[in-house]
Amino acid sequence: MPVPGTTRFCRVRLTTLVLSVSVSVAVLTACSTEPKQESVKTEKYPVVHPMVTDTLYAKDYVADIQAVQNVEIRARVQGYMDRIHVDEGQSVRKGQLLFSISNPEYQGELLRARASLKNAQAEAKSVEVELKGVNRLVDKNVVSDIEREKVQTKLDALRAKIDEAATTETTARQRIALTQIRAPFDGVVDRIPNRMGSLVDEGTLLTTLSDNRNVFAYFNVPEGEYIDFISSKEARRKSDVSLVLANGRVHAYPGKVEKIDGQIDKNTGGIAFRARFPNPASLLKQGSSGKVRMNQAVTNALLIPQKAAFELQDKLFVFVVGADNKVRMRSFVPKLRLPQLYVVQAGLSASDRILYEGIQTVKEGDTIEPELMSGPKLMAQLATQ
Repeated sequence: MPVPGTTRFCRVRLTTLVLSVSVSVAVLTACSTEPKQESVKTEKYPVVHPMVTDTLYAKDYVADIQAVQNVEIRARVQGYMDRIHVDEGQSVRKGQLLFSISNPEYQGELLRARASLKNAQAEAKSVEVELKGVNRLVDKNVVSDIEREKVQTKLDALRAKIDEAATTETTARQRIALTQIRAPFDGVVDRIPNRMGSLVDEGTLLTTLSDNRNVFAYFNVPEGEYIDFISSKEARRKSDVSLVLANGRVHAYPGKVEKIDGQIDKNTGGIAFRARFPNPASLLKQGSSGKVRMNQAVTNALLIPQKAAFELQDKLFVFVVGADNKVRMRSFVPKLRLPQLYVVQAGLSASDRILYEGIQTVKEGDTIEPELMSGPKLMAQLATQ
């Protein structure tokens, strides 16, 4: 049997415990619902607007360099290499003797042709004398006109024979002249594969002659960049191009874009340009390699400093400062990379405020005190970096 008053005592203790737990929960709840304090950067941070301007940029294109004149010197007659009058790499003048080919048969043909010509001329002279006598006899009615016509026909045949013999002599003389190979223009002699005493046939390659005082550089330009070049008057006006040599140095003499092909290559999607470069020191050779550096124009380009951008997972980002002075990350797509600058293709506008310095010290959602930097001041600062 329960002791009187025991039940009431337990109820009082239980009530007190429930109240204590409720107060503790209320206190914990009040602590957990306090507003979170925002991170405020009281330090001033420079911000910039993207700049909109027309600009030129330089781009390199792989080039194939060729001499303005480059021809193969080949034998036009058969014979033995009698003499080589030049050496490999030697500069020669137009008309200078390069090779002599020996073939005794050609000299024999010339002698026979000359003998045939003299014989025909002698026969014709004899008939001419005969014709004069016949003419006198015809005038005296001693012989008929038929005899004169016979002699005249014989003389005409001999004159034709003279013409034939003269043509044969000229051909033999020309064939002998072809054994003397001369330079068709001023240039530099290339490799000489045959040596003295070698048997050469008609068409055998003797050497290659190159005129390197000026060179052509052929390079392909993508269709879009070709359209930009043609559309920009400033780019065409400043059509001087540079040639970057294989060792990375720039050729001392600027060139000019002279020709553009008439059609787009369907396989590459580009079009071929041809530029001419002076080469007075003969530094550039046929088949040299290099890159043509050409100015391209961009109209209404949206520029931001590279210093303001950072890369994350293969994408480029900037911190954009909103109207509430909070910084937020935003990705953008670059079109070009210029010295100290990006040309923006998409993702930003001219009205955006971009955090210029301090991108390592802020994070998404921070509130800062922005200080706008003018475009001229930004450009002046970039020029000193």
